[in-house]
Amino acid sequence: MGARHDIAIVGIGATRQGEHPQTTAEALAAEAAELAIADAGLDKGDVDGLITCKSIQGGGVDLAVGRLLGMSPPYSQTLDYGTCNFSLHLAAMAIGAGLAETIVLTYGANARSATVNFGARAPQLDLAGASGLVHIAGPAALALRRHMDLYGTTEEQFGWIAVGQREWARRNPMAVFRDELTMDDYLAQPPLVAPLRRADLTMRSDGGAGLVVTTAERAAALPHRPVHVLGMAEQSALREQFDLRNVMRPWITSVADRLWSTSGLRPSDVDVLYIQDPTAVWVLQMLEYFGFCPVGEGGPWLAEGHTRVGGDLPLNTNGGQLSESYMWGWLHLCEAVRQLRGDAGDRQVAGAEVALYCSTQGFSKGAASLLGVAT
Repeated sequence: MGARHDIAIVGIGATRQGEHPQTTAEALAAEAAELAIADAGLDKGDVDGLITCKSIQGGGVDLAVGRLLGMSPPYSQTLDYGTCNFSLHLAAMAIGAGLAETIVLTYGANARSATVNFGARAPQLDLAGASGLVHIAGPAALALRRHMDLYGTTEEQFGWIAVGQREWARRNPMAVFRDELTMDDYLAQPPLVAPLRRADLTMRSDGGAGLVVTTAERAAALPHRPVHVLGMAEQSALREQFDLRNVMRPWITSVADRLWSTSGLRPSDVDVLYIQDPTAVWVLQMLEYFGFCPVGEGGPWLAEGHTRVGGDLPLNTNGGQLSESYMWGWLHLCEAVRQLRGDAGDRQVAGAEVALYCSTQGFSKGAASLLGVAT
């Protein structure tokens, strides 16, 4: 899918992150939607579309969220999988098709308060589960081992992902994890799923996040600087573990190739980068596959400090899923919008005009969105 300069993000909203006992995923999604609509300078009556996303525990469908919001818009949908890129792309397509003009996208989860067990065996095991890989940490650890074996990547080089994102999180009052994390601290952590440590994996957390998307024409009359969708791309890998190469997820290169070719932009045009990070391994893979450093050279490149505070490619300036909050990557897009609007406070990247958000749904599909502001 090519560039969509006529679509813009005009509002963002996020609840407090961490723990929300006795609060449902639907209620958190509704709260985030209301915050995003208010941020856009709109009322619920100005919104004619609602896109929700099922939470990790299965809740959050548009029927329940719409009732909590008191909305019955002409257009509504629920996606089965998160990361927000897919929801943003659906909204852009719906607006382009004339199904709606202004859509609120929202997600909520209470995985921490509901004590969701991400390591529990599923009733019906697939090939990965039958091999004992019942949590994403297992195949991610295999992928990192493979990267280390092929390219000589060291644990310390890899550790700069978690350490660097914690440096950014310490500037983010919303982040759940804000304690200092030095490289010595990181290396002192025992392996959780070797060679992955606790800091390399996302947390369980509760919260909600939302966006408002509309036409560029309508966006021009709203309070905030519009953040335009400059390009979108997706790629499926539905064969998953039936493809023996899939532990390294090489199909991500197809997302990148399509994004760069259709948008007319290049990696060097990106001012701030956001990579969905249920595990830091996904960050390493996508840095390479999207062309920010050569394949196999991510370790030494990270050690040079490019993605850290003061580096030339600020990465996950919110702290990402490793330090800010789980939220299936939705907060990455909220942070990208803050940066492009110049609203990121102590972590603001000077002159940020183009942002990229890369995400994947595990081993089955990937997506990317390029965002920018008029100069």
